[in-house]
Amino acid sequence: MMRLALAVVVVGLSSLPAQAALTLCNRTSYILYAATSAIRSPQSQTEGWTRIAPGDCQIARKEQLNAETYLVHARTSIAHSGPPRAWGGAYPVCVKDGNFTIQQAVTAPYCGTGDTFPLPFAALDNRGKANWTMNFDEQPAMSLTGAQLAGVKRLLKDNGYPIAQLDGKPNKATGTALADFRKRMHFTPDAGNAELFSALEQEARKKTAPAGYTVCNEGGEALLVALGQMDKSGAASQGWWTVEPGACAKAITTPLHSDQVYIMAQRKSGGTLAGGPQRFCTTMAAFEIRGNANCAARGFTDTGFAATRTKGLSGYVAHIGPAGLNSR
Repeated sequence: MMRLALAVVVVGLSSLPAQAALTLCNRTSYILYAATSAIRSPQSQTEGWTRIAPGDCQIARKEQLNAETYLVHARTSIAHSGPPRAWGGAYPVCVKDGNFTIQQAVTAPYCGTGDTFPLPFAALDNRGKANWTMNFDEQPAMSLTGAQLAGVKRLLKDNGYPIAQLDGKPNKATGTALADFRKRMHFTPDAGNAELFSALEQEARKKTAPAGYTVCNEGGEALLVALGQMDKSGAASQGWWTVEPGACAKAITTPLHSDQVYIMAQRKSGGTLAGGPQRFCTTMAAFEIRGNANCAARGFTDTGFAATRTKGLSGYVAHIGPAGLNSR
């Protein structure tokens, strides 16, 4: 029975087209999100995020690798408990949360306004070849098959199952936990790795709150999000963060120290999804505003925000679905 429960994990690795130019393989126990940057002086083109499940390989760039330099960064899914991990280097590159493409001058001294921020990328040595495969590894090193099983174990543990060893070896506890999870998710008998990892990540994301304030879009439309805070110096509001469907954006990156953080979210196409009685000032463009009094007289819009309770928490994840803000 355990063998059958684990079989879906250790077979069926993705086959990739022969013409793939840059392929990224995940030999870690984490779900990774990778971004790449192609440098063609004086411009750079950065793209992200490519989702790579443990033991899987994905095409990050389809074009032949003929740029001067390629840079790569990968970070772990926020669904994983514990501190986040990243694979990168010493080259700061501007990125966004959610799917993005950024074209920028190589010599630009800083990232643009709004939801763009820098992350450290590593140089990719493709040895001058037009097609290349890069592996992300952790210690101890694992094969793709081992990483698949270790990844399932890690995500089962993130979902609250008592998994002791996060390695690539099958065991009874993992088989029992996996069978229970499949039953709870009402999987069909032919559900494979993609469905399994997607469900494990989605369910774990509901339980995990990394330090800071994260907004996850669980609806089908892109969202524009603004936050408001009250501290000893008064009220402050900031926006907008764009959160694509199925993606998360980290709006506050440092541990929280307030009792409440206020949120306002609207569909990019129009219509408010999350709001409430607490008033803050906003504008149509990207903004950072001190004070929440006399908004109209100051040339701003008086807008209602919803409260999310963060007292005693260093991290919080706001989940916004088609019907609005989901309570935790």
